[in-house]
Amino acid sequence: MRIVGLSGSLRRGSHNRALLGAARAELPAGVDLVEWDGLAGLPAFNEDLEGTPPPSVRAFLGLVAGADALLIATPEYNASVPGALKNALDWASRPFPGNVLNQKPALVVGASTGLFGAVWAQAELRKALAASGAIVLDTGLAVASADGAFGADATLADPRLRTRLRALLGDLIGEVASSAAA
Repeated sequence: MRIVGLSGSLRRGSHNRALLGAARAELPAGVDLVEWDGLAGLPAFNEDLEGTPPPSVRAFLGLVAGADALLIATPEYNASVPGALKNALDWASRPFPGNVLNQKPALVVGASTGLFGAVWAQAELRKALAASGAIVLDTGLAVASADGAFGADATLADPRLRTRLRALLGDLIGEVASSAAA
């Protein structure tokens, strides 16, 4: 099984990239997490280019199409979704309903240095993904005070957060299995 991981942050030392790494450590054998790092290379969505998207967009859409599921880790900017991440979802959501997100299981998690762990951004992403036809898990993981949330081994320092992340990943894997059986 292949899960594509998207970090909504462009920053090299991103807490959300760390969260994707922590998720990779919690996956069972036989499940791979492939982190896509091309967010900064996508041009702004342009409906005029929808039929013939630029190469970076085609590569992104191909990666999402070939994934069994998506794991999106997002920060929160101005109480919402980072623009570059929303732009990527705009490309992936078109054309509806035959887009690469349609019927794709997706889990949204987030980390921020604040006290709320990007919960508003997570809610906005779940809404956008559902509107695009994705099968979105209703719950996520909010990692607050992220600058101290990760251990030296790149896992989540709080064992309760690790347990919750492992359970959510199990739910995502279960959704993939359910979708495949349907």
